[in-house]
Amino acid sequence: MRLIINGDSKVFDQNELNISQLLVLEKVEQPDMVSVQYNEAFLRQNEYESTALKENDEINFLYFMGGGK
Repeated sequence: MRLIINGDSKVFDQNELNISQLLVLEKVEQPDMVSVQYNEAFLRQNEYESTALKENDEINFLYFMGGGK
């Protein structure tokens, strides 16, 4: 399966994947602190298991950082 992840095309051997599995395969650090954008829509964490990925889907992993003086 071919997916676009953070703008990069990647091919996976699995024919069936969900967002939770993808987070593991991509070794996303602190998956509970990442926001997932799936085909331009933001997902809630409780949707990760039920969101089945399809060929050419676009997924972005977004980390929000705090900071200041």
